[in-house]
Amino acid sequence: MAAYIRKVRIASGATAVQIAAKQGRRDKVLEHLGSAHTDSELAALLEAAREKLLAGQQELDLDLGTTSSAPTITGKRSRWLVEVIAAAWRRLGFDVIDNEAFFQLVAARLVEPTSVADAGRVLREIGIAPAHRNTFVRTLKRCTGHGYRDDIARRCFEHAATAGDLNLLLYDVTTLYFEAEKEDELRKVGYSKERRVDPQIVVGLLVDRTGFPLEIGCFEGNHAETRTIVPIVRQFQARHNIDGVEMVIAADAGMLSATNLKDLDAAGLKFIVGSRVTKAPADLASHFHWNGDVFTDGQIIDTVTPRHAKTVVNDLTRRSEPVWEPTDATAWRAIWAYSTKRAVRDNQTLNAQEARAREVVDGTRAARTPRFVKSTTRGKSLDTDALARARSLIGLKGYVTNLPVSLMNPQEVMAKYHDLWHVEQSFRMSKTDLRARPIFSHTRDSIEAHLTIVFAALAISRYLQDATGMSIRKIVRTLRPLQEVTITIAGHEHTAFDPLTDDAVHILHSLGIANPRSGLAH
Repeated sequence: MAAYIRKVRIASGATAVQIAAKQGRRDKVLEHLGSAHTDSELAALLEAAREKLLAGQQELDLDLGTTSSAPTITGKRSRWLVEVIAAAWRRLGFDVIDNEAFFQLVAARLVEPTSVADAGRVLREIGIAPAHRNTFVRTLKRCTGHGYRDDIARRCFEHAATAGDLNLLLYDVTTLYFEAEKEDELRKVGYSKERRVDPQIVVGLLVDRTGFPLEIGCFEGNHAETRTIVPIVRQFQARHNIDGVEMVIAADAGMLSATNLKDLDAAGLKFIVGSRVTKAPADLASHFHWNGDVFTDGQIIDTVTPRHAKTVVNDLTRRSEPVWEPTDATAWRAIWAYSTKRAVRDNQTLNAQEARAREVVDGTRAARTPRFVKSTTRGKSLDTDALARARSLIGLKGYVTNLPVSLMNPQEVMAKYHDLWHVEQSFRMSKTDLRARPIFSHTRDSIEAHLTIVFAALAISRYLQDATGMSIRKIVRTLRPLQEVTITIAGHEHTAFDPLTDDAVHILHSLGIANPRSGLAH
């Protein structure tokens, strides 16, 4: 009676692997090796069954009543995902931190962001034996005391300096809220970008022109955004001893304040900051005087803007726009650009705002007073003057800089400013893919440790994205299901892999990681 391998689909959806033999017209199961839920488990069970048939055929034929030791799955891991994360960790030089638990917390943040208490589950699921929870807690405490963020920041700086250039740095802020009821010295209720009323912190992030993180810092939740950029930039300069190095800092209009611009300029830094459209009437006074509110698509006006609100720098008697010089202590250079496409969007927004205002004035809409509604003792009326001013400015986008035209023409200034989407993307990655929010920590040290982990995870995410062209979310989704399974049968180990998908091969090839489809040893 010859034995053979039988695969049977069972009710749970798994595939049972058995060694069976024909007895008359019926199949008799000689041994049940186990049930496979993945391709790799199935491959390992089939390999084990083949070895049993080759090595023990006679024994099976002669002694059908005996059963060998049951197969046991002794190991499962997402080998390729772990190798990819570990490779990025080493190549960025983060292994300078000799703490396996810290690496594990960063890896867990990349794979499935969750609390420290739940990190062990995530790590076990991908095949990493997690450190004890108490070890994780001690690691968080060491983050600040042992300068882990300093080490990470230095390696990020070295990578950015080698991989690209640091002539342009991008800065932005965000808010991270806490699921807590009470405020403390750090966690305070303030202006929230998510319009929440929970205690929060303000987080500043400095990145290079590709979005790769260089510096991170946090401030009290009610700290004004405009007062964050200079401390972060100075912290960055001091850490790397680069005072006086020629760099351009780009930030959005939220950073536009007379003090910020003065301090950045005094620090020897060049800046490009978005201007508020409300500054356009003063900056473009000459243009409006001589040309009205008429612009052509793509028109650029290179002019000046006063450093202080009460200063007048435009001369209406001169039709030509003034040219800013670095020696001018009363003004900064201002660039205004008009886009027909932007004007269409702005006009749609204004129309909607005007419609809401009219509904409030007519009494058909009960709501808080919207834009363009003027309230007086006689009641509410449409603020036609404000509406007309707004319509005269549609399509305009402004930029303030201390870069003279001899160093950078208007198109280059605008192009560098538009790189800000990289820092915005990094913030989106940290908030979505890495789930930097909400934060469950409550002490300053634990909050700073959390941000250090997010900072390291963000650097790895950007490194992998640049190398593969895929987001960290897609990389994890592609590699996590691909298991390496080890099954032990009668003291012998059998290993099998899930077949690699094309996306998985692309990821591994992009990172130079040898794999079964690369033709290289592994």
